[in-house]
Amino acid sequence: MSSGMSSARRVAWVALCARREQGYAIVAAAGEIDISTVTGLRECLFELAASGRPLVVDLDQVTFVDSAGLSALVGTANRAAGHGGSLYAACARPKIRKLFRLTGLDRRIPLARTLDEALAAARTASR
Repeated sequence: MSSGMSSARRVAWVALCARREQGYAIVAAAGEIDISTVTGLRECLFELAASGRPLVVDLDQVTFVDSAGLSALVGTANRAAGHGGSLYAACARPKIRKLFRLTGLDRRIPLARTLDEALAAARTASR
């Protein structure tokens, strides 16, 4: 049975890079954050959030976030606050910014357009 259409399967992936700076931590994510990729991101963010220091997640190279990804970000913000820290996000992509706005996440997690803006907010908070 050939209908001329091929069966394409979407392959989701996420790449992470975490580093600690003086007074805060930065996690850069790239790719898609969904139910099949969120576990590694959540573990990384939760571990860093427990330090009580400001945490910045750079989402500028993220192309998709589903409810599992949003849940991981909310959980990280809650964990950070519970340990005396805070979570900041950076992303200039209109699609991701709109998702934050529509879900109200931008009221819970400060969303900067650039990593430099998010880092400035984190530095101010850590003083």
